[in-house]
Amino acid sequence: MMIRLLILFIALPQIIFAQVDSVQLLLKKTDWHVQKIAPKAKWEQHHFAKGELFHANQNVNILRIKRGHRPLNFAFASGGKALIPTSIQGQQAKALAALNGTFFDVKNGGSVDLIRINGMTLDTTRPSGQFLAEHQRSAIVIKNNQVQIVKGDSIRGWEKRLLTEDNVMVTGPLLIHEGKKIHLPARSFNTTRHPRTALGITRRGEILWITVDGRVKEAAGMSLYELSHLMEALGCVEAINLDGGGSTTLWIDGATKTGVVNMPCDDKVFDEYGERKVSNVLLLSRRKPEVND
Repeated sequence: MMIRLLILFIALPQIIFAQVDSVQLLLKKTDWHVQKIAPKAKWEQHHFAKGELFHANQNVNILRIKRGHRPLNFAFASGGKALIPTSIQGQQAKALAALNGTFFDVKNGGSVDLIRINGMTLDTTRPSGQFLAEHQRSAIVIKNNQVQIVKGDSIRGWEKRLLTEDNVMVTGPLLIHEGKKIHLPARSFNTTRHPRTALGITRRGEILWITVDGRVKEAAGMSLYELSHLMEALGCVEAINLDGGGSTTLWIDGATKTGVVNMPCDDKVFDEYGERKVSNVLLLSRRKPEVND
């Protein structure tokens, strides 16, 4: 028995590495639809329709923003208590692109995680128990137009102590930090396949906005373990999950009839029209966005 356990302990990292390596190979061989949307920014999309990604059909969109002197601005936007589709929030800000943000109260509106925009705190973290939920233990920070991912804590109030920047969005779970995948407990939210939204930072400093569609036969969605593998295969050394499910939306101005480039699932049809109203978004703009403070 001891020998079997030792063999498994030695083999497990190799099995995981092989899975990531096979995904890397698949991504490199894939004929992505690629469209430049601005200097230093391009949109990549592919529908894996033959079950080749994690043995399932998958529809993946990537907005890749290169490092360096970016003629682009990152920002957050919030509808306050109002719920507004990601595409509308992007249009209102005259942005190039918008990505759905963190978790929110579907019934009463407002984010359940801290949101601070231009120094104004719009929503504070709403704990649901003694310890913070996994999506309340990390954050995206924008400082000097640089995007950072911050690892937090399960103890209430960590974000008030550590996050002093003017632009903060608490979200999660954290998937990869300092080049290492974060252990995720075997809870239904983590193990079940859903549409997913994520943000990653590569070793080269590229910012990746990712959507993975799901809940239809054409796209299964991913567990958070699979999403972590995908982000690692894309070269991310930092990665964080955002609100997913029916909220998952990537909007790019002029890219499609609606601008929505993924297939949101709230209409239960594999098309661009099933967009859900959300509380907050991430924005990419050629100039300082007009956000609703």
